[in-house]
Amino acid sequence: MTLKISQLMGMDVYTDTAQYVGKVFDVIIDLQKGEVVRLTLEPIKVTSKEDAKRVFREKTVLYKSVKAAGKILIISPSAAEETAEEEAPAGEKPQAAPYSYRYRRGMAPI
Repeated sequence: MTLKISQLMGMDVYTDTAQYVGKVFDVIIDLQKGEVVRLTLEPIKVTSKEDAKRVFREKTVLYKSVKAAGKILIISPSAAEETAEEEAPAGEKPQAAPYSYRYRRGMAPI
């Protein structure tokens, strides 16, 4: 089944063990690869870089952990563990994605 990015907005997210995770708020796209990377579960409106990192770490889900998409999204229960694995090791600065884009329905691109 094919979904448009705009159809992901507002979808309920559950684990495959039927645990409610939240609703999709934003979709983060890697424009270089042309694929969806993450789904945010709340707006990323923060006042500091540390707050942004915390929200990004705690309130986003890797799109590769999505197992099924229909009227709801089903993700693997280890989605939080996968997020921690993607972070750079201590002392290393993670590479910034120069061509990323955040899609929000009804809003201008950021």
